[in-house]
Amino acid sequence: MARIIAVANQKGGVGKTTTCVNLASALADMKYRTLLIDLDPQGNASVGCGVNSRELEVSALEVLQAECDIPEAMIELEALGFDVLPSNSDLTAAEITLLQVDERENRLKKALEKVAHQYAWIIIDCPPSLNMLTLNALTAANSVLIPMQCEYYALEGLASLLETIEQVRSSVNPGLEIEGLLRTMFDGRNNLSNAVSDQLIEHFGERVYRTLIPRNVRVAEAPSHGLPVLRYDPSSRGALAYLGLAGEMLRRNRKRQQG
Repeated sequence: MARIIAVANQKGGVGKTTTCVNLASALADMKYRTLLIDLDPQGNASVGCGVNSRELEVSALEVLQAECDIPEAMIELEALGFDVLPSNSDLTAAEITLLQVDERENRLKKALEKVAHQYAWIIIDCPPSLNMLTLNALTAANSVLIPMQCEYYALEGLASLLETIEQVRSSVNPGLEIEGLLRTMFDGRNNLSNAVSDQLIEHFGERVYRTLIPRNVRVAEAPSHGLPVLRYDPSSRGALAYLGLAGEMLRRNRKRQQG
C-alpha cells in the first residue's frame, strides 16, 4: 500500500511544487511506482511535468466531484517514469462545490482507496492556502512534508500550518504525521538562513531533513522545459539534492516500518 505524502505550506514561493515534481521523479528513478497529484488550481506541477493543463478533458476536479475515478483522469508519463493526476484553474470550482456536499473532506481519500495498492508513493501538491483542497489532502495523507525557506517570516507561517495539522489529526485523520521539514532555496552564505536553520533544528530535531535544497539556476529553469531537474540537468546541484532527499525519505520509511 502506498505511503501518501501531502506537501504543504500556506506560504507561497517556498519550492513546494518544485519539491513535489522532483521528489516524484527521484522516487521513480529509484524504481518505485509513484503517483503525483496536482491539487493546486495553478496547475504548476502538471505544467512542470510537461502536461498541457489547458487541454485537459478531465482532471483532479472531476475526481473530487466524484464524476470519474483517478485512472480515468491521470496521465501516464512514460518518459518520466511516474503518473500524474493533473489540474488547472477549473479546480477553483471544487472549493465551492465541495462546500455543498457531505463528507467533503473525504473526497480525495475515497478516490485514493481504489488505487493506493498500485503505488509505493503518492505525492500530493497542495495549494498555498489552508482551504478545502488542502483539507482533502491532509485527510487522505499518511504524513505532511513541509518545504520552507530559511527566512524571517518562515517560522510564523509554520505555526499556523502545525495548528491546522493538529486540528485535522484530532478531527478526521488521527494517524497524520509530520513527514519532515525541508529547507529549500538554501544559501549557506546568508547569516539569516543559517540562523533560521539552527532554530528549526533546535525546535524540531530529527524531523528536519539533513538534505538541503540549494538555490540553483537549473532547478528554476527546469519547469519551463516541462521537465523535473533530474531530467533537465541530472548532474546539477539541485538534482543531486532531490536524489538525496528521496534517499533520506526511504531510509526514514524503512526505519519507521522496522520500529
